[in-house]
This record gives sequence, structure tokens and C-alpha cells, in this order.
Amino acid sequence: MRYLVLVAGLTLPLAASAATCDSLATLTLPHSTVTLAQAVPAGQLTLPDGAVPSFPGFPAPNFDNLLAFCRVAATLKPTSDSEIKIEVWMPAAGPGQSKWNRKLESVGNGAWAGSIRYRDLATAVSAGYAAASTDTGHSETSAVFAVGHPEKLIDFAYRAIHEMTIAAKAITAAYYGASPERAYFNGCSTGGRQALTEAQRYPADYDGIIAGAAANYPTHLQGAQVWTTEITNQNDGYIPPAKYPLIHNAVLEACDALDGVKDRVLEDPRRCHFDPQTIACKGADAATCLTPSQVEVARKIYAGPGVTIFPGLERGSELGWATLSGPAPMALANETYQYLVFKDPNWDYLTFDPARDIALADKAAGPVMNSIDPDLKPFFGHGGKLLMYHGWADPGIAPGNSVNYFSSVEKATGGKSAAANSIRLFMVPGMGHCAGGDGTDDFDKIGTLAAWVETGKAPDRIPAAHKTKGAVDRTRPLCPYPESAHYKGSGNTNEAANFVCTEK
Repeated sequence: MRYLVLVAGLTLPLAASAATCDSLATLTLPHSTVTLAQAVPAGQLTLPDGAVPSFPGFPAPNFDNLLAFCRVAATLKPTSDSEIKIEVWMPAAGPGQSKWNRKLESVGNGAWAGSIRYRDLATAVSAGYAAASTDTGHSETSAVFAVGHPEKLIDFAYRAIHEMTIAAKAITAAYYGASPERAYFNGCSTGGRQALTEAQRYPADYDGIIAGAAANYPTHLQGAQVWTTEITNQNDGYIPPAKYPLIHNAVLEACDALDGVKDRVLEDPRRCHFDPQTIACKGADAATCLTPSQVEVARKIYAGPGVTIFPGLERGSELGWATLSGPAPMALANETYQYLVFKDPNWDYLTFDPARDIALADKAAGPVMNSIDPDLKPFFGHGGKLLMYHGWADPGIAPGNSVNYFSSVEKATGGKSAAANSIRLFMVPGMGHCAGGDGTDDFDKIGTLAAWVETGKAPDRIPAAHKTKGAVDRTRPLCPYPESAHYKGSGNTNEAANFVCTEK
């Protein structure tokens, strides 16, 4: 007998033969148009020039080793002013050919989005997933897309990911003749905010969600970022990048051995109480010391704009301080206040008052942009799992923000023990923003999440590695917060087996 399943308004036969990729060009989806349905032979993906942006420190992706897959592109129009582009990549179906693992992995964006994440689609489809990505409804790399277009801002903030999810499940079901058995979301930074937005607003969309370095509190996060640049460029406090290693080395000298191993990584920087005053100049300014004004700026960077506003950066993040402490604010932060709060492209960040202006931002943009609701009971109620991670050395989004949100979820969902099998936070020592740094930043996020969802056993540690020029030179366990890794006292300090996760 053949059964029917309703997916996003589309009636499909279950256990039917798979469709051909080309036939998906005529697939009918709600308020959507399929613009491309293309069978891509192994190693023959062709993309327009500039479709894959380059990132400093990350090698250009190599698509030559991709197995054959079905590539579907569509434009979604949930409102008259929406134009959400999506792509869904699916391992090729056919007798003896399909490598599909019967799962969907959707991938998140960065910054203001504005493009499909081809690099991440390739990673996901290579691992056997049907994969989905969206440009979130615009092609601009700045916030100008939102000016006079409130529906486009909503698309960017949360609607595009949800609409993509519905369409991706329907496209996947049409191609394979069966819906995905599991659906996962994987994002960092803006993608981390998208991840938490899905858990909060659309709890039924995914079985498991990965939220890395979540930019989920934009009105306060971007306010703190603007504030950091403002205090850096006032009262002769600017710290030249040449002095960042000076401060970083002083931090390591004071605190590196607190976890039992001197490895240029702070396992838990909150145990470090380094004071920049210890490297203050005894006389005139010099490359080997900080002026009194620079000492105060460094102290403020660590403290943040206020406990109730947003945390400060952690000790150990100094090598990345140019992100927020340069001569001008990070563009994303500045544009949030220019276009979404004050609606004035000439707004001057040097007039920023955190208490006054963040309160204005909460009213003007908070209801659409912020994803801070801690009540995840609907998501947890159907067995949903939330895996959070954040680098302790992140110089762009204060790691304390993830700690704060995690703690708020525990409190709202019945306490630590009640939430333990639904949400886990892994803080990554020495890691910068989403990746990079001296820490063990290479770990299997999607594999960890999938194992958790599919076995019901929450991860009590995640194997992680640090690589230099592609070769592993250190392994460590990542520990579930509030635990951190501590050396057992014997054995190679570069091997994870010689570390234990504890709260001490």
C-alpha cells in the first residue's frame, strides 16, 4: 500500500520511486518558484565568480572531490516584498548510487548574510546530508537592504530560515520519495543567532540545533561593540596593535599555568585576574608598556559596558582586539545603530551612550532582531537537543553572552538537572570567533549532535584537536560547561587522554 504525507502543503507519495533531479524544476511549493534543478556530476560543480567569498586564514574550498548530487535553487516569496533565495543540495539518488543518510542539515550565515553558503553546503552534502542554505532574502552585505523594507528585515531576522526549512524538507521528500528522518541546523555567529531563533520561534523545525558564538542579542551585542570602539578612541587610550602581543603575553605569564599546563591557552579565563596595571609605563610611553589611558581602556575591554548590558571580552582574547578596538567601529555594529535604531546613515558612534542608546535599540529593533527567550520547553518537549559552543578567546562576541543565555535556559526549564539532556554548552579554550586561535578548535559538531539526538545520550566531552599546517599537534577534550579540562598530572600534555573534565 502507498501512503501519503503532507509536507509544507505538498502531497507526496511515501515509498514511491525517487524523482529525477531535472523533474524537480516543475515542483510546486507554496509561494515559491524553483529556478534551477540540476544533476551535478561528481567533481563538476560550476559556480559564478565571487560566489564563494574568501576568508583570511581559511583555504579556498575545493569542490573537485564532491560526489554527484542534485542541486535545486528556489526563490521564496512569503510576502510581497520578500525574495528569499535558497539552495538545496542532495546526494544523487539512483540504484546503488545514493549516499543520502536520510537526514537534512541546514547551515547558517554570517554577518548580514546576503549569499548562499556554498562552502558549508559542500561540507554537509559530502557527509551524506541533504543540505540547505539561504541568502536570507537579500544580496547586500550591509544593513542598507532593511531601509524602507521592514518585511526584508523580518526575513533576515527569522522568517527566511523557517521558510527555507519548510521548502528544503519538501524538496528533499520530492526527490527521494521520503521525508528526512532527522533535521539539524548548524550555524555560528549570525548563524548561531539563527539557530537560537529556530529553537525559540519554530521549535518543531529541527530535531537538533548547533548554535556557535551566537549573536543572539544584537541590540546589546552591537551596542557593546560600538562602545568598545568608542572608549578605545577617546582620551588618548588607543592601543596600537603592536602592543596586543605585549598584553597577551603578560596574561599568559600570569595565568597560563592555572590549569596545570603551560600551553599558551587559558582553559577557563574567568579564573585569571590579570590587571593591565602590572605592565603600566613607569615613565614615557614605550613599546614595552601601557600608558595610564591605555591601562584604563584595557580594563574596560575586559569589564564590558556593564553587567546588565553585555559582558566584556575575556583575558586571552588580546591578539584579536583589532576587531573592536580599531580606529572605526565594526561595520555590522555601526550599521545596526545607523539603519535599524536611529535610521540615520550619518550617525556618529562617538556620541554613543550605552544606557540611553541600547534602551532605544531594544524598542526599535529588539522585538525583531533579539533571540533571547530562555523558554525552550516546546523545543525540548519533542526531544529537541541544543548544542552550544563558544571560543573563550573570541574577540568579537563576548563569550559570557553564551554563558548567560545557557544559564537563563537552565533556569527557565527547570534547573540544571532537568535541562542536562536537552542543552549543553561547550566553551572552547583559546579559540577565537567560531574558529582559529591557539586552542583545539577542530571538533565534530554535527556528528556530536546527531549521536546525541539519535542515541539520547548527552555528550560528556567532545574530542577536539589543534592543527598547524593541516597536521594535528594537540588534542584535548572539550568539556560541558561549567566543567573545564584539567591535566591528570602525568602523560603527554598534548594528548586528550591525559586530561579530565572537572568543575574545580
